[in-house]
Parts: sequence; C-alpha cells; structure tokens
Amino acid sequence: MRISKLVVLALLLAGPANAQIVAQPSAGTYPRAVAAGYKAALYCSGVFNAGRTPAQIDADELTGIYPEYDKIVPTLTAQIDRAHGSVAVAFDPALPPRYAIWRDGRGCVTLPIGSKAPAGKASAAPPPIAKADPRPWPQGDAGIAARPSALLTGAVGKAFAGGYGAGTKTVGVIVVKDGKIVAERYGSGFGPYVSNRTWSVGKSIAGTLIGLVDAGALQGPAVVPQWSAGDPRQSITLDNLLRMASGLHSDTAGNRTDAIYFGGTAVDEQAVSWPLEAQPGTRFRYANNDILLAVYATRQRIGEDRYRTWPNKLFGELGMAHTVAETDWHGNYVLSSQVWSTARDLARLGLFWSQDGVWAGQRLLPAGWLGTMTTPSGPQPPSGPGYGVTMWLFGPRQGLPVGTFAAQGNRGQYVMVIPAQRLVIVRRGEDPGGARFDIARFAADVAAALP
Repeated sequence: MRISKLVVLALLLAGPANAQIVAQPSAGTYPRAVAAGYKAALYCSGVFNAGRTPAQIDADELTGIYPEYDKIVPTLTAQIDRAHGSVAVAFDPALPPRYAIWRDGRGCVTLPIGSKAPAGKASAAPPPIAKADPRPWPQGDAGIAARPSALLTGAVGKAFAGGYGAGTKTVGVIVVKDGKIVAERYGSGFGPYVSNRTWSVGKSIAGTLIGLVDAGALQGPAVVPQWSAGDPRQSITLDNLLRMASGLHSDTAGNRTDAIYFGGTAVDEQAVSWPLEAQPGTRFRYANNDILLAVYATRQRIGEDRYRTWPNKLFGELGMAHTVAETDWHGNYVLSSQVWSTARDLARLGLFWSQDGVWAGQRLLPAGWLGTMTTPSGPQPPSGPGYGVTMWLFGPRQGLPVGTFAAQGNRGQYVMVIPAQRLVIVRRGEDPGGARFDIARFAADVAAALP
C-alpha cells in the first residue's frame, strides 16, 4: 500500500518527533530581550543611582554600545516608575517587559526574561542623590581647591577634546598628587556626585574586596558547590580565577557575559557551567566568568551575613558614598562589571591602593596584598600590559615608571596608579564602539607635567 507524503507528514506531526520541528520564535526575539534588559539596567542605575535623565543616558551610556543591540535599543520604550523604583522596557507582544528594580544600598537588579511586574514598592523610595560630604578630602569633599592646575590644563583639555583617541568621549578626569586633587574636570551631565558604571574596573574592586576577607584562601580550590566530587574543575584555585588563568571555556573571547549583565541570568546558573579547555594555571584568557566565579566562591566561604555587607563596608571606610555594587536576582554581586561609582570615589580607591591598603592611618588590607595584586605571577597576556590579581601592570614598555598599575574597564574607565610619583589618575569615559582612549600616553603626559 502506498502512503502519500501528506499522510507521512501527518503521522510525524502526531508523534514525539513533533518537538523537533515545531515553529520556533523569531530569531530576533532573544537579542531584543537582551537589548531591552540593557536599556532597563542602564536606565534604572542611571536614574536611581546617579540622578541622570533618560535623555542624558541615551546620549552617553546608550550610544555606541555593542553592535547587536545598538540599533535595537533606541526603538524600545522605557517606562520609569519612580515611586516603585523600577524600569520596564517592552520588547515583544507575547512576553512581559524586561524589568530592572532598584533596592536601597544595592542599586538595581535585572529580572529574568519573562518575569512579570514585581509586586510592591522598592525596599525604600529612591532618595535624592546625595551631595558633598562636609569632611575634608579624601574622606569627604571639603578643602578641594579649584582645578585643573595650570600645569595640567593641556593634558586634561586634550583628553576632553579626543586627543588621546579618535571618537573617544571623556566625561571625567581627576588627578591626585601626594594625596591632593590637583586636577578635576567633567563633561556635560556629569560631576563630582554623578556616578556611571565602572565596567571592568569592578574586577579590581573584586580583587581588593577578596583581599579584605579571604586573602588566605588564594592558593586553595575555589569553592563552587556545583562542581561536585570528581569534577576536574575542582582543581581551579582562587588564584587561577583572579589571574584569568582558570582554563575554562566561554562562548566569546572572554569579556562578554550578556546573559548575566542584561539577560537576567544569574551567576550561579551560567558562570558555573563552562567546561575546562586548558589546564588551570597554564593559559591567560581574559574572562568575566573567572571574576564572577571568584566572587561566588567567596560568598560560599564567608557566609551570607558577611557577604551582604561586604562591598558597602569598604566603601563606607573610604568615604565612597556614591558607589554601589549591584547583584543579580539571586543576590550574587556582579563585581566583574556592575558597580556604579564617581570619579572622586575611584580616586579615593586609587589613593587607597597607592597607600598599600592603609587608610587614615589604619591598615585595612593585609600587608602584602597589594604586592600580590601587582605581581605578574602565572601566564600573561601575549602583548601589552601584564596582569596580576585583577590589576593591569604597566611600565617602561608603555612609557611609564616601573611599578605602575591600573584598573581598566569598558567604554574607557581607568584608575592609573604611579607609586614612583605618588600619582593617581582617574579617567571616566563613555567611549562608543571601537574608540580607544590611550591611557598610557595620557598618564605619561600628566606625569611629565608634574614636578
């Protein structure tokens, strides 16, 4: 008996194989969902952490972003609920909007794709953005002289004019010499109390925070509960993770974790899942996942009570009143990127690093931890600056003194410390696309202009 093709097709569709051939959502749905999460996250943090307007955020933080989302984001509409501390961005008629929710002291969290509107209000109504701390610099904001000094006008002006990289957009510069601010300037819409995202400067903050609470665990295995007995990833140490030497695979060159940053995926859902592709400690590969895992492992070691207050304790000690570390929806700090801070607060942090972890005469970091952070142990990048524990290491090859080190982040965030000259240089940027700010040349010019 002959069976027609239509009958065969009907039989196939009636059985389990139907799961293989059902119509799939449009290929554009997921990118649109992530783009909506990007806009919700940046609007939420920009409005409630930094006090910026949607128009300012569109012009700076959301201009020249990753090409997958750059054309999508402007087409999406954000609804800002100031009473509830939330932002909703619709992206698909069949799914709920993407939501980002502000929480007191912890900034904004991006909810997973498909989450419905959160019930109730924020943990507290978002307050007005705090202004000057009356205490003297560096703990507060009093006693800061007019800037920039005559010696630095040329270099600072050149930074704002795009002179250190075509197409770059400098939004803040601070220079600290011998503990005093000797230059400070901001772009339109920014200022001493207006924060923006640190991006990967957050990695160096993570390394500092881990030194505060768990320096002794550096050579021990990273505590990741999902890596059960017999899992070869149990051989990865905390030191491997902090030096970008885990040997783990990831789906891009290593510096993109869009699902966590903007998709609402939690650290303990995605970062823990990547397999090994190299022996731990044998290969340098810059990876957000390594730092996310280091922070997640620290959460397991120090316990929930200590973990919840962990970043804010240091920020409070240093007078970083305009800095907030944000988490995913499972409460994991996203310290590879998701910190909002001002140029002054990052200058305080750089000064703390330049003083070997001592602040106001009190040692906060264990003796030797800054040395560990700035020692190029293990595999190194194939070119450019070296790498320590979450710090980039500069020197004569980059035209800078021996011992220079820096925290660096996407879109042109830099905290450069030159211990030999008692100098800290902060450059905040919103550099679009492939624009690159030449931080080494800028730092060298600033250093040359000062006695």
